[in-house]
Amino acid sequence: MEIEEYTAIIEGLLFAAGEEGITRKKLSILLELDAKTINKLVDEMMEEYKKPQRGLTIMDSQGTLHLTTKPHHAPYYKRLLDSPGSTRLSQAALETLAIIAYQQPITRIEVDDLRGVKSDRAIQTLVNRSLIEEKGRKDAIGRPILYGTTKEFLIYFGLTSIDELPPLSELKQAEDEEGEADLFFEKFPEDPFADD
Repeated sequence: MEIEEYTAIIEGLLFAAGEEGITRKKLSILLELDAKTINKLVDEMMEEYKKPQRGLTIMDSQGTLHLTTKPHHAPYYKRLLDSPGSTRLSQAALETLAIIAYQQPITRIEVDDLRGVKSDRAIQTLVNRSLIEEKGRKDAIGRPILYGTTKEFLIYFGLTSIDELPPLSELKQAEDEEGEADLFFEKFPEDPFADD
């Protein structure tokens, strides 16, 4: 395999790993390359990402590598988030929010199991929107983060407490996940995430 192909695979793995990131050791195992070769490839990639025409960078956080946007471009990302049309949550985020609202406190892995797909990005979106937050750590191997809804969640949906959520039995009438998420949010008078 050509060296450029390994670089492309590393880039893809970093992207797929999302907020969890990936260690050089794990890259070494996945690519079946020795540590010296992995270090050389990653270091070269980090140098390449430093070029001004690149919008991403590789961040090394305590031995875990993350593919991230460049910090000095943050004002542009803020503009994107603040721009009209960026307020609507994706179907994945809505499903994740409904699961967390009813099952809280819950870990990301438990949300993944219920949805049948990874929920990293949806959870990050909900944290960024202050709709969910960390509620502590589960007393289990790895002490995973427990998530729950926030005061902002209640304000957005006009609730005074989580007890005012529509009964789960009503939501279970829908056959598929999309239907459940839609039904969940139809119970509220207006969608705070709808475009103006």
